[in-house]
Amino acid sequence: MNGNDTIISVRGLAKHYDGGVHALDGVDMDVSRGEVVVIIGPSGSGKSTLLRSLNLLETPTSGQILVGGVDLMDRKTNINLHRQKMGMVFQHFNLFPHMTVLKNMTLAPRKLLKKSRAQAEEKAMELLQTVGLADRAEAYPSQLSGGQKQRIAIVRALCMEPDVMLFDEPTSALDPEMVGEVLEVMKDLARKGMTMLVVTHEMGFAREVATRVVFMDGGVIVEQGTPAEIFDAPKSDRLKNFLAKVL
Repeated sequence: MNGNDTIISVRGLAKHYDGGVHALDGVDMDVSRGEVVVIIGPSGSGKSTLLRSLNLLETPTSGQILVGGVDLMDRKTNINLHRQKMGMVFQHFNLFPHMTVLKNMTLAPRKLLKKSRAQAEEKAMELLQTVGLADRAEAYPSQLSGGQKQRIAIVRALCMEPDVMLFDEPTSALDPEMVGEVLEVMKDLARKGMTMLVVTHEMGFAREVATRVVFMDGGVIVEQGTPAEIFDAPKSDRLKNFLAKVL
């Protein structure tokens, strides 16, 4: 792995809660530009905590996070500026209910990137076109299906032209028949070379799209490798037991 291509570098990351719960217990991880890293593991294994720590939605107890060479744990770092470079898509869509789809998408680029209304709307419409929702630009979130809302949430994050996209179980709140349409958008992003970290229970997606699969349990990375290494030749008993339950 070429050091110059490393966009995220995590060292000794720990997150401890009162009562002795170690959500993260010394995680080391590097992510290269253009990689699609899919994080799998049982509930409570630290997957979402790791993802949310990367833009300090969770404040780690200790450790180091470098993103694009910037130390996020340094108090002098402008975390809001950093968050603009990392798109985040959650289980729930977090769209503003009182705004149209187009307004939802253009608000942050106009406010934070100082784009003109015309620039922001042009980019938003272009992205809506790519996910087949250009005809919903003037709709309100309440008029959309769950799958449509999640596709809007993804392209809203892309309006900020991020360097990295973080997905925290983006399909887990959806009806099964809507999962495919959201995964299709994510696959398309991967094909275009977007750097992505994805926490998901969708093993088919992990096998098909990931450049690397990371298996977490008990707040640590137990095993990582290519999809073939993880799914076809797991080494640790913990991973074997997990796959026996989910495949």
